[in-house]
Amino acid sequence: MEYMIKPCAAFLSIMASLFMSGCGGVGSARTSPIPTIHNEWTWMGGASVVNQKGTYGTQGTGASSDAPGARSYACSWTDSSGDLWLFGGYGYDSTGASGDLNDLWKYSGGKWTWVSGSNLIEQAGMYGIKGTAVPNNVPGARYQAVSWTDPSGNLWLFGGLGIDSNGTRGDLNDLWKYSGGQWTWMSGSNTSADRRPGVYGTLGTADSGNIPGQRVDATSWMDASGNLWLFGGSGNDSNGNVGILNDLWKYSNGQWTWMSGSKTVNQLGTYGIQGTAAPGNTPGARTNASSWTDAEGNLWLFGGAGNDSTGVLCKSGAGSLCNLNDLWKYAGGQWTWMEGSNLVDQHGTYGTQGTAASGNVPGARWGAVSWADAAGNLWLFGGFGFDSTTGSYTVYGDLNDLWKYGGGQWTWMSGSNLAAQPGTYGTQGMVAVSNVPGARNSAVSWTDAGGNLWLFSGDDSLSIANGGKVNDLWKYQP
Repeated sequence: MEYMIKPCAAFLSIMASLFMSGCGGVGSARTSPIPTIHNEWTWMGGASVVNQKGTYGTQGTGASSDAPGARSYACSWTDSSGDLWLFGGYGYDSTGASGDLNDLWKYSGGKWTWVSGSNLIEQAGMYGIKGTAVPNNVPGARYQAVSWTDPSGNLWLFGGLGIDSNGTRGDLNDLWKYSGGQWTWMSGSNTSADRRPGVYGTLGTADSGNIPGQRVDATSWMDASGNLWLFGGSGNDSNGNVGILNDLWKYSNGQWTWMSGSKTVNQLGTYGIQGTAAPGNTPGARTNASSWTDAEGNLWLFGGAGNDSTGVLCKSGAGSLCNLNDLWKYAGGQWTWMEGSNLVDQHGTYGTQGTAASGNVPGARWGAVSWADAAGNLWLFGGFGFDSTTGSYTVYGDLNDLWKYGGGQWTWMSGSNLAAQPGTYGTQGMVAVSNVPGARNSAVSWTDAGGNLWLFSGDDSLSIANGGKVNDLWKYQP
């Protein structure tokens, strides 16, 4: 159920019992300067209706008519040239069939180009030899994976739910690199059927035998040194038990290191004192959280579906009684609880749109998207969670609110403070004050070389008639 009205009394009883437009111009003596447009959305491409099939064209050749099909839980990157990249997800292929995808797309110069993978769903992975790139290599179709871009502009992909080398569907822990037009299988298993546990080794020590367990809906970062970081998700712990995780991993120089958190599932959060780092602090197990890397290279984590400080409410991922709105920073090897609540299912406090305030905070949610701008501010959009409604009822559903976090405060920047709002598309390619994407979860995001924020796809169950998945592309200039 994507939109619910829940009596507060029932909510409290359950609590007790108990996871990236604008334009400018130059003036003259006779012409006033054209101001740069900020804080407005532009619908850049795709459809304003749901469940569209992909238009693939010719592989390697971009065309204005080409577009990925509607999907959710895809992966995204920005390369060193500022071009936008998209991989897989769960959605629609070239025939209109829906399922797991393994298509790789690039968006550059206002055009989509189908680069790699298949235009059909449910394709098996072609792994080749670990560590060796060949033209035929390609990850199997999948969704709920995570992605990174390294300092050289290479694209990295890990895990998810999808199709292995045998054509079997299941949770994955394979690590891939895309560089020079070819995929390389770097780490992990090429099969999913054995429910492979994680090999943690010694906390803080890299080892060639270490490997995170199979998982979906994890969270990822790239730090200032180019290391890959992975947190949580739903999957296998060190004993092969399945649940939600709060383990933090680093991948550097070809080896994984278990850095923080537990090697067993379904852990509570240890919050400590808000604003104070401590060795024992750690976020609780969660899925579908949002992440950023700030200008100093610190890692940030927000919300998701998981466990708070008081009770194990969530053991299997996203749900209606395990939404979080806690904001965490990881720096110097320690976690700091920065903002939000240490309890689940909190409504949002929006304040005045465009005005920062110490009491502002987004409501608890999972499946939101995130960006970091050139100034190091953190941005958050949508997801499935709690709006501003309080009192006798608490309302949750898909959201389309846009938030900025900077200077230690949240600012509600755009969108509605109520759930299940439709999009206002306007004219494609034209910025307008009234434009806003519809409510959605499990979209993807990018930041381009100009610092603009980009949003694509997602699952929109109520704000458009009959609901479904979208393939609309939006740009927002901070």
